[in-house]
Amino acid sequence: MSAINVAVNPSPSDVPPAPGGTGRRLPAVLVAVVAAALVASAWGAKDPTTWLLETVWVMAGLPLAILLRRRFPLSGLLCGLLAVHALVLIVGGHYTYAEVPAGDWVRDWFGLERNPYDRFGHLMQGFVPAILVRELLVRTSPLRGSRWLAPLTVCACLAFSAVFEMLEWAAAVIGGQAADAFLATQGDVWDTQWDMFCALIGATCSLLLLSRPHDRSLTRLPFTAKD
Repeated sequence: MSAINVAVNPSPSDVPPAPGGTGRRLPAVLVAVVAAALVASAWGAKDPTTWLLETVWVMAGLPLAILLRRRFPLSGLLCGLLAVHALVLIVGGHYTYAEVPAGDWVRDWFGLERNPYDRFGHLMQGFVPAILVRELLVRTSPLRGSRWLAPLTVCACLAFSAVFEMLEWAAAVIGGQAADAFLATQGDVWDTQWDMFCALIGATCSLLLLSRPHDRSLTRLPFTAKD
């Protein structure tokens, strides 16, 4: 357990000094790529309502990140992860999660019963927000280097996943069968539980794999502790 704590919550002394430069070009390129993909995905979307419900997070998050880029610039690692997550949402919105072609290929290759793109999307729902929550806590709270940083981050990701499932439930109540494409349950009665479990696995893996790279990325910002 001590080895895991060191890996997930390194102390500030474990983080190497920041190199020069802030990599300002990277966020601009990522914004352009995501914005172009978002616009392109609207063309010929399989279900316009599903497209809107899946991509509304991108529509809200992208302008917010741009508006706050000077007051609260995000680390390069987080920017890259958010861009990848946005593309996952955009692809899922364009095809609907149950009918993404790449998921069909994986299903056929491995003999699965369902298109796994929805599961992948919920893994990402934990994997990427874990670094977002971690960055917010490191920079705006006393939790930097604390052993509570990792478990509280995972709890926040699970809370978000649960809220998202309640939003899906609300969509099902309001839209009835019209919300099937958004829910992407594919006949699985345990889909809600699987979705939250995937978010848990994604958040845990993210912290174990990316905590040290995230700390190094944070040193490239003008703020490395509480902003």
